[in-house]
Amino acid sequence: MLKEALLPLFSYLPQVKSPTYRVGFKEKLKWTGVILILYFILSQIPLFGLSATSVDQFAQLRAVMAGSFGSILTLGIGPIVSASIILQLLVGGKILNLDLSQHEDKAFFQGLQKLLAVVFTLFEGGVLVLTGSLSASSPELVWLMILQIFIGGVLIIFLDEVVSKWGFGSGVGLFIAAGVSAQIITGSLNPLATSTSPGVPSGIIPQFIYLLTTSQPDFSLLIPIISLVAVFLVVVYAESMRVEIPLSFGGVKGARGKYPLKFIYASNMPVILTSALLLNVQLFAAVFQKIGFPILGNVSNGQAVSGIAYYLTTPSLSTVFTNPLGVLFYAVVFIGSCILFAWLWVELSGIGPKQVAKQLHGMGMQIPGFRSSRTQFERILKKYIPTITILGGAFVGLLAFGADLTGALGGGTGVLLTVGIVYKLYEEIAQEQLMDMHPMLRKFLGD
Repeated sequence: MLKEALLPLFSYLPQVKSPTYRVGFKEKLKWTGVILILYFILSQIPLFGLSATSVDQFAQLRAVMAGSFGSILTLGIGPIVSASIILQLLVGGKILNLDLSQHEDKAFFQGLQKLLAVVFTLFEGGVLVLTGSLSASSPELVWLMILQIFIGGVLIIFLDEVVSKWGFGSGVGLFIAAGVSAQIITGSLNPLATSTSPGVPSGIIPQFIYLLTTSQPDFSLLIPIISLVAVFLVVVYAESMRVEIPLSFGGVKGARGKYPLKFIYASNMPVILTSALLLNVQLFAAVFQKIGFPILGNVSNGQAVSGIAYYLTTPSLSTVFTNPLGVLFYAVVFIGSCILFAWLWVELSGIGPKQVAKQLHGMGMQIPGFRSSRTQFERILKKYIPTITILGGAFVGLLAFGADLTGALGGGTGVLLTVGIVYKLYEEIAQEQLMDMHPMLRKFLGD
């Protein structure tokens, strides 16, 4: 019934045409570059009518949401990820009965996700403006501001679709990496002075050198950069950790290989989804307070000051000493959510034991010493995939939480996501280049 009711609506949603041929390496690179340039241009277009008193309520999650406060891209990828969370919970809880291995159900899932993302764009834009987080300079401009935010949010949805179909990786990952990289470069190297400290560079490295030359060294300035380097090294090491299952090709005697199961098996999606979930808690706290029922806590000047919203606000290092129980509560919720979303992501994205077993068996593979059967594959994979999914989800959650506490440059969570995204993008580009150079390999892999 739900499918029949919603399918006609999907036809009214504009969509990016899928390629009818295999997109080559150079063309993918071109489209990825074009979309990246467009993203940076759009992030510099300011909201007309925005009041100077507006407060960035989601400053701590800004890097993760890939948005630019005060521009038409203020929402960033927030609506896309919020729609993904809702659908993952509905499908994972069997409330929405979809088999994503079937083309028809997968197409319905993607259409519903786009529709929900458009709805969330309008909802989140309206909430930010009507609750005063993005206040208009005059009452007549309120609806114009909502319209601008809505247009920017819809543009992000379609830019993401272009990258997914014609470029490398996904727009969600590309925009996060671009935003965090820009923050890291400006935060560390910006030589321009701030308005509050004339003559003192705002970038950490120029500022440290300036204070060093004036005999006022402040080594605490370097903590964000040290944290950045530490997170970078830990993530790169973790990305290289894997369990390798030996394989042999049934039709070719002596042909052997390995199937790698990465330690961070669900990639960094659990952290993105968890961050979006926390953002929505803050958003709904402002909504309930506006209508007179602050059941999630009170918000003042764009910041939660009480209730569950306050305890789910990203803590700082000083909070560990002033409110250790609050920090512990946040850590448990954050890491627990990462584990939950890791499990949901693996099940819904087709990389669970059942789906992988079907894929390997269909390719004629078998594990040396075991008879070739799909059931045998699934039984062996169930020993590894659920365990590394939980451990990997807990690891990225703990690392993101710790990096945020230390105030790593670019945001601890943002740095974690960026390193993982760039690492995965590098692997995809290298594979695409290899397949362009060796067409026979492409035919073997079934592309």
